[in-house]
Amino acid sequence: MKFFSRLASRRFASLATMVLAIAMVAAACSDDGDDDSSSATTEATTVAATAVAATVAPTAAPTAAPTEVAPNETLKIGLLMAFSGPLAEFGPVIQTGLELAILHINLAGGVLGNDVEFVTGDSQVTASVGVEEARRLVEIEGVHAIVGPLSSSVTLAVSESVTADAEIPLISPSATSPALTAADDNGFLFRSTTSDAAQGVVLADLAADEGYDNVGVLFLNDAYGQGLAEAFEGAFGGTVTSASFEPDAVSYLAELQSAAKGGASTLVAIGFPTQAEIFIREALENDLFDSFLFVDGTKSEDLIAAIGAENLEGFKGTAPGAGPESPALTAWNSAYTFRYGPLPTRPFVREAYDATIAIALAAQAAGSVDGKAIRDQLANVAGPGGATYLPGVTGVADAFKALADGRWVNYAGSATSLDWDANGDVTTGYVGIWQYSDGAIVEVDQIPFTLD
Repeated sequence: MKFFSRLASRRFASLATMVLAIAMVAAACSDDGDDDSSSATTEATTVAATAVAATVAPTAAPTAAPTEVAPNETLKIGLLMAFSGPLAEFGPVIQTGLELAILHINLAGGVLGNDVEFVTGDSQVTASVGVEEARRLVEIEGVHAIVGPLSSSVTLAVSESVTADAEIPLISPSATSPALTAADDNGFLFRSTTSDAAQGVVLADLAADEGYDNVGVLFLNDAYGQGLAEAFEGAFGGTVTSASFEPDAVSYLAELQSAAKGGASTLVAIGFPTQAEIFIREALENDLFDSFLFVDGTKSEDLIAAIGAENLEGFKGTAPGAGPESPALTAWNSAYTFRYGPLPTRPFVREAYDATIAIALAAQAAGSVDGKAIRDQLANVAGPGGATYLPGVTGVADAFKALADGRWVNYAGSATSLDWDANGDVTTGYVGIWQYSDGAIVEVDQIPFTLD
């Protein structure tokens, strides 16, 4: 599916380099029982065995001569996430994706000879708080790159107020608003998830497939809600009656009544779980809507508990997806389940993993933890042109070795391709269709997209 034209893929011209010798953890290593990711050594052999090795490099793959690596530089990554506020249920789960990536990086030898470190910040899904937390991460904690923030509005604020001027790469695993494409970010804003330019089209197709030709849309009045609502309405062939809402209201009855004026019985719910808990209950209690379509922001296990599984049963939604089973997804799934157990049902965990791996590979390729140097290598370590390397300890170690040999690498993300264009958008990927079923979230389908 082709949705929107974008600029050609960004390829920054700089030399890839590394002089680090990779020392893989032996099977005899013992586990001291510490839950800290940097000390979990016994899983190295198992994770490495389950991760698929790198593919053979194409004969025409470009090469880059190694250069000197700056010694004694420790890469420090900030995770700016939501651990409180309306998206609090997402932050801790997404953090497991970053922690797994750092575990794999450090077991593969680290970056520039040192273990990678990370520090967290809580945006509370509030732009002003996110900006202050970003400043703390950059100016006090001294991070060299940031994974996050979680929401689109906070991501835009942090990019334009902090990281663009500080020349710190910012890779959001979850900010989906099309507004990010045109952000004034000085080239430092990327995302490892899908733009809602794609999700809106798939959501419109899903509505049509479900037999809906007249819908109400209730959307959060911010960059995320506005962007997804506009993308949906532009692609939907039926009647749409839209109403926006503010995030902290105690009731959304007036907005629901406005969205119901067109006579629709189905509501497209674009917001966050704590808000949806209020307006879905009000919609049912006041007989305004009796069926719903959901999105990534309302893909929530907490919502099941709050509303009741019987009130959500059978309703579907969309969210950025990882696509059908692939070598990269298989490797990631195996590593995640070994470390944490069941695969996450909340979105953006794989995207956080991919963003972290890309930052580490870019720093290693640059031979520096300088933010601009990392930025200039991101497209080189994750775009087409070199051999493909997969998630997991083995894939990361082999990618490090390829960089040491002066070869380009193409990290195959577990969630998306990471073939970034000049706006920092991924150009190909999948949007998933999911369903509330028997008190759980069930994945139904994966729809491919191409932005070109």
